[in-house]
Amino acid sequence: MAEKPYITLSGDGKGKYSEKKSDFLGFAKHVTRESEAIAYIAAIRKQYSDARHHVYAYLLTEGNATRYSDDGEPQGTAGPPVLDVLAKRGVRDAVVVVVRYFGGTLLGTGGLVRAYTEAAKLAVEDAGVVTLIPFAVYTVDTDYGDYQKLIAECKKIGVTVQDSVFTDRVVTTCSLPKEKSDDFMLRMRDLFGGRVTPEYVEERLGAGM
Repeated sequence: MAEKPYITLSGDGKGKYSEKKSDFLGFAKHVTRESEAIAYIAAIRKQYSDARHHVYAYLLTEGNATRYSDDGEPQGTAGPPVLDVLAKRGVRDAVVVVVRYFGGTLLGTGGLVRAYTEAAKLAVEDAGVVTLIPFAVYTVDTDYGDYQKLIAECKKIGVTVQDSVFTDRVVTTCSLPKEKSDDFMLRMRDLFGGRVTPEYVEERLGAGM
């Protein structure tokens, strides 16, 4: 199945939002499996075990998994707003946990929704988002003379050289946005006169420029 571009978190993030002496600590992380999301939630819960609530939400490509928990807050005032932060930005493969330290004053339904939303937003913004696009990976088998020409051409056209294995010949692994594959093959044919043919390996997702 061909990969499709999608938006996810580019790293880990955190943020803090306070209202009426209650502190809401937001944490966000890129994950690809439900087991990773569950482990992250457990780690935050353990680290902040003295907090009143540990609200979470995650949205995964794998199994189209979407989960959230209000963790004792009034139904719909915590988990759904956190999930909504991810959904509205189109972010997938991400988990967000918001830890609440109760300040003694009830915030009401509107106050809770606002606080959990803001803490989640701050964590996601701190993590940053990135659009992953399909990349095609090729290996190119050349002699040593053609290898230098290959490297120069890759630099010229923005192809990423991932690895080169040197024996009696050189096998180079490179990747490029899938949409540029046809142009890459034409350039290789023109550059080497047909004596070098890149071999397709796989398609994977990577960060677009």
